[in-house]
Order: sequence, then structure tokens, then C-alpha cells
Amino acid sequence: MKQTYLTTDELAGLIKYDARTIRERLKDSVLLEGRHYIRPFGGRKILYIWESIETDMASASPLPEAAIPMANGGVCNV
Repeated sequence: MKQTYLTTDELAGLIKYDARTIRERLKDSVLLEGRHYIRPFGGRKILYIWESIETDMASASPLPEAAIPMANGGVCNV
């Protein structure tokens, strides 16, 4: 399985969070080492695993049972 590795700034651009928020508030509380990010070669640099983050973000906010997803990202409640 091919994985996409992102720097903090690249991840911030994709999920629309400030890079500082990712480093100080999300890392180690929501984003877990080994699952969402790695430290290649045991160094200080952190690379985030996009596929793991994307999967967990989608599963954390399920749609209500009676909602129809809309093209603009919203939902239609029936």
C-alpha cells in the first residue's frame, strides 16, 4: 500500500488548520505516533501519513442516518 507522507505545513494546508495548532494541540492527543505520523530514521523531523489521517477524520464524523449527502459538502435532512 502506497502512503503519502506530508510535512506539518503540507498537512495544515490540506485540513485547513494552522501548522502551530497541529504541532501543539493535535499531535500526541489526536494524531498518534506510529498511526498518523512517523519520525523517519529516528530523527526529529515528523512526517504525517495522509491516508491514516483522512480515514480517521471521516470516521470521526458520521452522517446521521436520515441525511443525504450533497455535492457541496452539506447534508439534506429528510
